[in-house]
Amino acid sequence: MATTAETHPISPAQRPGTAALRAPSRLRAAGQDVPAPVRIAYLTNAYPKISHSFIRDEILALEQQGVSVLRFSVRPSPEAPVDPLDLAEQRRTEVLLDGRRWSLLGAMAARAIRSPRRFAVAAREAFSISAGPVRAVAYLAEACRLAARLEAEGIRHVHVHFGTNPAAVARLASLLGRVGYSMTVHGPEEFDAPRSLHLDGKIAGARFVAAVSHYGRGQLLRWSAPRDWGRINVVRCGTAAHFLRDVGEDDGAGLASRTLVCVARLSAQKGIPLLIEAAAMVARDRPFTLRIIGDGEMRPEIEAQIRAADLEGHVHLLGWQGRDVIVEEIRAARAFVLPSFAEGLPVVLMEALALGRPAIATAVAGIPELVDDRAGWLIPAGSATALAEAMRAALATDRQTLAAMGAEGRARVLRDHDVHKNAAGLAALLRPLA
Repeated sequence: MATTAETHPISPAQRPGTAALRAPSRLRAAGQDVPAPVRIAYLTNAYPKISHSFIRDEILALEQQGVSVLRFSVRPSPEAPVDPLDLAEQRRTEVLLDGRRWSLLGAMAARAIRSPRRFAVAAREAFSISAGPVRAVAYLAEACRLAARLEAEGIRHVHVHFGTNPAAVARLASLLGRVGYSMTVHGPEEFDAPRSLHLDGKIAGARFVAAVSHYGRGQLLRWSAPRDWGRINVVRCGTAAHFLRDVGEDDGAGLASRTLVCVARLSAQKGIPLLIEAAAMVARDRPFTLRIIGDGEMRPEIEAQIRAADLEGHVHLLGWQGRDVIVEEIRAARAFVLPSFAEGLPVVLMEALALGRPAIATAVAGIPELVDDRAGWLIPAGSATALAEAMRAALATDRQTLAAMGAEGRARVLRDHDVHKNAAGLAALLRPLA
C-alpha cells in the first residue's frame, strides 16, 4: 500500500478537454520562472459535518502544500460544530442552497442568456440523471451558481467529496462552463446504487477519480467503462497530526482498563444496535464499560435498547465530542470497536490505531486493508455472537499483547494514512488541472 496517491497513467485521450482547462504551471516575473499560484475549489454535500472532519484535515493539509482552496457546500451541515476547527471552516464555506431561491433562479437565468447552448446541454443532463423535475431544477440551479462563483474567482477546477449529489452538481457545472472536476468516492452509498447515481457518467466526465481503498477502486472499475480506468486512483484518506503525535505521551494505562470505546454515528449503517446486543451477552459473564461517542437518528431507539437490556451501568452514550475528548476517550480504553454493516474505509479506525489501540472491526469494504489479527479482531458483519466473542477476547488479552497490536496498527497508519503525505499525492494530481 502506497503512502501517497497510487496513480495510474492518464493519456491525453483519457482526459477530454484537459488542454483547454489547464493553466500554465509557471509564470514569468523579472525574467525568471516562478511557480504559478494553485487555486482550486472543494465541493461537498454538507460541510463542515462533524463526521467528515477528514475532509477538513485534507483541505488544511493541501493548503500547507501550497494549494489554495475555496470551500463550497451544497447545503449547511445539519449539526452544530463542536470543534474549533469546524467553526473556522464553517465561516470559510459558501453554501449553494442558502435559502435565497431568487438568487438561484437568477443564476439560472443569467447562465441561460449568456451560454444558451451550454445551458441546454446541462439542462438535458440534469433531467436525465435526476429522479423528478424538482431535483433536476435544483441540481441545475446549484450548478449555475457554482459555475458563476468559480468563474468570478478565476478557478478552473473543483474537487468533490462523494459521488452522490455534489458530484452531479460538479458534472453539470463542467457542462455549463470552462471548469473541470475530480472526485473522491468513499462508498458505500455510491456502490449501493451506482446506476441511479449515474456513477459511470460521473467517472467518464471527471479529470480523475480517487478511491479511498483498493476495494473502492475495484468497485469503481466495476461500474465504469474500461477506457476510463486509467483515471481511477487510490488516494487514501489521511489521519490528522493530532492523532499521529508521539504515543510516548500515552502511559498505556487504558490498556489495563475494562473499557471499550466506539466512535460512530448512531445510524443503521454503523450497526450500533448489534453492538448493544453483543454488550448484553458480554455483560452476563464479565465486568466492562462501553463508551459510545456519536449521535444520530437512532439515539432514542438505542437508549431504549440499553434500558431494556439493563445495561445502563455498562453502556454510556456521550454524544458528539471534540477532537481532544475523542483522543482522551480512546487512550483511556482497552480497545476500539466499530461494528459497521457498510463502509468505505473509516477514518475513525485509523485514528484509534494511530493512538495505539487495537480495533475490533467488521470485514467489510476496505477495512481488511487496515485491520487484521495482528492489529485487532476482524469479524463478520451482522453477527452479534462474533462481536461479543471479539469483545471478550479484547477484555481477556494481556496488556503486552494489546500494546503490540496497537503498535502494529499505528505503524500501518503512519505508513499509509498520514494526511500530509497523502495530501501531497492528491496535490500532485490537482496541480496540472488548476
